[in-house]
Amino acid sequence: MTDRKNIAVIGAGYWGPNLARNFRNSNDWNLAAICDLDIDRARRVAESVGGAPIMTSLADVLSDPLIDAIAIATPAGTHHRIVMAALDAGKHVIVEKPLADSRAAGREMVSRAAERGLVLMADHTYCYTPAVLKIRELISEGFLGDILFVDSVRINLGLIQPDVDVFWDLAPHDLSIMDFVLPGGLDVTSVSAHGADPLQTGKACVGYLAMPLAGGAMAHVHVNWLSPTKIRQMVIGGTKRTLVWDDLNPQQRVSVYDRGVDIAEVSKATTTDARSAHISYRLGDTWAPALAEGEALAGVATEFAAAIREGRPARTDGEAGLRVLSVLEAANESLNGFGAPQQTTTRVAA
Repeated sequence: MTDRKNIAVIGAGYWGPNLARNFRNSNDWNLAAICDLDIDRARRVAESVGGAPIMTSLADVLSDPLIDAIAIATPAGTHHRIVMAALDAGKHVIVEKPLADSRAAGREMVSRAAERGLVLMADHTYCYTPAVLKIRELISEGFLGDILFVDSVRINLGLIQPDVDVFWDLAPHDLSIMDFVLPGGLDVTSVSAHGADPLQTGKACVGYLAMPLAGGAMAHVHVNWLSPTKIRQMVIGGTKRTLVWDDLNPQQRVSVYDRGVDIAEVSKATTTDARSAHISYRLGDTWAPALAEGEALAGVATEFAAAIREGRPARTDGEAGLRVLSVLEAANESLNGFGAPQQTTTRVAA
């Protein structure tokens, strides 16, 4: 295809090979380079995807006029420096989660991309899975009704990260999914966080987030590095139906339950027990929607190219990344305050 864009992957560690493979296989992209300070690691990734130019200098990548965009798969602490340099060099950018290591750094990145007229996309990969896309569709159609609660669990054994705690490592997945599927995005008013470090690693290894949402709903996120069992599950309850997403159940990742609590409008003048008169329980069918098969990162690559081609923000743009960062920073403040609720700025520009 003559309209393919050229992209370089920066970072050949854990996530870089996945990005390289999907950009190599995409009809929208040419994999123009793999850049890493460790040339042997970069070479191994290049060989695994059928070959690609290898570079060790970010400056050389950014000075190449044939490279249209870069995909960043480096530690969060390096994102701001690399993204700002890439934007100043006129490159479109996709960056793995979290967008940055602070909201201030992320806001500067978003502002610079807007000034340059470039696409800055957050690689919120789960948002491009068939299951999450179906959840977004069902909620937007009003199939669940008004959202009452979101309960999310993401637990497994390891890996304890050297630079971030369990909140910054695992919670961005769940927060980005909520931002993607909930009407109006991640509209959080405050965050209460409780964490524990039973192994004395110097950072929270087990954590819980509680977040009031717009309209009176409540969200809860449980993350854990120490669980011998692996669970990736989200329950979204609405006034009409409740949805369960189980990412580890390939036969039935999404289930919808026509069960719940109905609140009837009963005049207080006609009953002495208003609460019991208002409440009834609904027991209905359970069904599982059919889901298309496909790798999420392939959808990420397609969306990145489409946003550039159409001159529009990506579906998971820099603003989406900022909303996630706002919750993570509020969680840090709450942890330092022994779980006291901290206000967030998910809806207010810095």
